[in-house]
Amino acid sequence: MTPDVIAAHGLKPDEYDRILALIGREPTMTELGIFSAMWNEHCSYKSSKKWLRTLPTTGPRVIQGPGENAGVVDIGDGLAVVFKMESHNHPSFIEPYQGAATGVGGILRDVFTMGARPVAALNALRFGAPEHPKTRHLVSGVVSGIGGYGNSFGVPTIGGEVNFHSGYDGNILVNAFAAGIAPTDAIFYSKASGVGLPVVYLGSKTGRDGIHGASMASAEFDDDAHEKRPTVQVGDPFSEKLLLEACLELMATGAVVAIQDMGAAGLTSSAVEMGAKGDLGIELDLDRIPCRETGMTAYEMMLSESQERMLMVLRPEMREEAEAVFRKWGLDFAIVGRTTDDLRFKVLHNGKVEADLPIKELGDQAPEYDRPHTARPPRPPIAETNPEPGDYGTALIQILGAPDMCSRRWVWEQYDHLIQGNTIVKPGGDAAVIRVGEAGKGLAFALDVNPRYCAADPYEGGKQAVAECWRNLTAVGAEPLAATDNLNFGNPERPEIMGELVGAIKGIGAACTALAFPIVSGNVSLYNETNGTAIPPTPTIGGVGLLDDVTAAATVPFKAEGEAILLAGAPETWGTHLGQSTYLREIHGREDGPPPPVDLDHEKKVGDFVRGLIRDRLVTACHDLSDGGLAVGLAEMAIASGIGATVDQLADQPALPVLFGEDQGRYLMTIAADKVDAVVDRARDAGVLAPRIGTTGGTDLILGGVVSISVAKLREAHENWFPTFMQAEL
Repeated sequence: MTPDVIAAHGLKPDEYDRILALIGREPTMTELGIFSAMWNEHCSYKSSKKWLRTLPTTGPRVIQGPGENAGVVDIGDGLAVVFKMESHNHPSFIEPYQGAATGVGGILRDVFTMGARPVAALNALRFGAPEHPKTRHLVSGVVSGIGGYGNSFGVPTIGGEVNFHSGYDGNILVNAFAAGIAPTDAIFYSKASGVGLPVVYLGSKTGRDGIHGASMASAEFDDDAHEKRPTVQVGDPFSEKLLLEACLELMATGAVVAIQDMGAAGLTSSAVEMGAKGDLGIELDLDRIPCRETGMTAYEMMLSESQERMLMVLRPEMREEAEAVFRKWGLDFAIVGRTTDDLRFKVLHNGKVEADLPIKELGDQAPEYDRPHTARPPRPPIAETNPEPGDYGTALIQILGAPDMCSRRWVWEQYDHLIQGNTIVKPGGDAAVIRVGEAGKGLAFALDVNPRYCAADPYEGGKQAVAECWRNLTAVGAEPLAATDNLNFGNPERPEIMGELVGAIKGIGAACTALAFPIVSGNVSLYNETNGTAIPPTPTIGGVGLLDDVTAAATVPFKAEGEAILLAGAPETWGTHLGQSTYLREIHGREDGPPPPVDLDHEKKVGDFVRGLIRDRLVTACHDLSDGGLAVGLAEMAIASGIGATVDQLADQPALPVLFGEDQGRYLMTIAADKVDAVVDRARDAGVLAPRIGTTGGTDLILGGVVSISVAKLREAHENWFPTFMQAEL
């Protein structure tokens, strides 16, 4: 193999030398492709495994942690929630509609290959600056792709994030989350068992789309990124819906020994992972693979990432019953190989052995690196003389109408968030909520991260991403159960980027441990950069919470006039921290200072207090405080309800940090007038500061004599930016 061929497969010279030592000869082209697929960053996690092992992954409700297609958590009544989040960043930048659509399709397969019926989808999207010439096109394509796939498949898309920053101009992020429900005694795994059992190909036919997709996702972009379009997969949500129903019907027959989605690296990764996990070999005969194109080579078939496909190990005595299920649904069913006891991965094509490799080294024993990393120096505090706005009301309007802070209604109204009929809290709140089971329970979902905080201090930013996700679940009254992560970073071969990744993982681990919020699944997406410019560090956290009574869920809108507004978890001065704040960015164009520190003991104490009030139905509305601080939180509650609010006096300090400080661990709550004393007593007993700061009512938002604006004007500013931006000519 020439150095150019080796480099084109994403392999370093020392990795190729390792291949030579491992197999004792030059690899065939098919074998080189197999190594390329299995040893790339996207499949092997070779730069992050060392640090991912430090995360807490177990808990009393955890049935399955990382290592399978998705995590599994017990929710009682014989049911489990199955969930995961994955990236489809590079494909979505190259071909936004199909890249985003197949990202949704892939994460849905990860869920239903575990035996779960998908019940919810969310997404976290990050685009470049609005003024960048590609941004509007990318937003349009990605949102259309997500809606086109999810709506057609029939899963509600119920929440997520959309943000803009020039750091994503050359490399957008599309992180897709899905959750499903399965019986706790009917979870399906990918670990093969038994020798001589048939390996069965299920679903759609194999084509040439998506070849080298996983390798492309493990490389930086340059000016020729769009030449990679052939590596982007093409999805068909209607075929996936058939595949879902066929798989769940087949699973009910007892015929399935092991099953694995054909996702990144397609047939290669699914076969290798099933065999390696079960300490078995796998032999494949590619002559039996259903193909939709003629003349496909072994190399193409092994690396294709055509969508809507599964690989299964089958109980041989149930072959006819299993095949009948798939034929009924109009899908391909073909026995393409068998399990063996020799720990080899053999690939046959046209009577010739195209690959014969040690399977454990391909899967479980891929290269692992302890890359050099340098910690980011702490950001100095911002100048004490922070510039006050000329007019606080004008500043609030400007923030509410900014691209990062405005309503995302334009986005989520393109998604069917009501299909299946179980959505209780729709997009636009702190967390989305759906009804599950027959006992009146609910599940809450949230995705969170603030890349500005992570760029300023990866450790504190990682802590904050977990804490905010936990807080958003708490704000609807849910008990946070477990989380999934999607770690999006630049090139780990650069010590400063590796330092961001290490710092963020340490912060995530500290927060998950303190908040009893284990990571049960996830994805690492590295090399997110173009021409040497990396994205901001973006460790997205997806969380799931449980409500014993879904009718007790709290929501953001004020519910009535004359109710007391309490600020739970506030410092005595109500707000102090302006470093990395939305105010500084939107009003003064500055991303300065350290992010707000996260006191995890404080988070836990305040969150448990607020959740207890919600469950006892003492809270009529609740909203956690994050970007924009107190003024934005109050404005969002007023906008959502059409009811105004008055805060007569601000705390005894300057208005700026009170209104726009982003101190962590705080919640706004409204309490009926006759319940206030009881809540104040509970706060005192819990050791939580929860001052009464104002009262709901009227048609204006009045804040301490420095802001007086009609709710109608606030809503106009908040709702207009996105549709105006997207109505401009693409």
